[in-house]
Parts: sequence; C-alpha cells; structure tokens
Amino acid sequence: MSTSILRITAREFCEREGVTEEQVITIVEQGIARPAAGGKAGDWEFDTTSARWMHKAVRLHRDLDLDWVATAMLVDLLRQRDRLHRENQQLRQQLQRFLVED
Repeated sequence: MSTSILRITAREFCEREGVTEEQVITIVEQGIARPAAGGKAGDWEFDTTSARWMHKAVRLHRDLDLDWVATAMLVDLLRQRDRLHRENQQLRQQLQRFLVED
C-alpha cells in the first residue's frame, strides 16, 4: 500500500496567501510551522498540517492586526485547545463504554 504525502512549497504558499517570503521565514522563526523539506527558505516544503496552521496564522495576523509574536502565542493556544478537545472526546468515549458495561 502506497501513501502519498501532500506538501506545499513556500513559493506556492506565498502566492496562494499573498504573503512574502520574509513573512514565511518569520512564521517559521516564531515556531508556527516547520518545513518538512528544503534547505533555503525559497525551497521549503510544508506538510498539510503546517500549511493549515500557517494559513490560520496569516488570517489571525491580518484580521486581528496582531504582530507575529502575538500570532504565534495565539496559534499555540489554539493548538492546545484542539489537543484538549481531542483528549476530552477520547475520555468521553471511554467513559461511555464504562457506563454501558454496567
């Protein structure tokens, strides 16, 4: 069975989102995303998860007029919220199985 990994290059992301290469570098420097491949910034490739968070970060930066440090902090909080939501769902499922067994 073959699995394919979808990726987007930094250049493609810049074109799609209307951002500069410098902004993509800042996004990476702030820890919002990590390149999955590529040495130089122009050659970076991002997986779909990183691209999704980069897209969210760009929207937050624009829509809320945040600087990149605040944007990175907000993205981190959103990631934590998502993780806690998944954990909560798993615990609810476990609890439901426990209650059904009685």
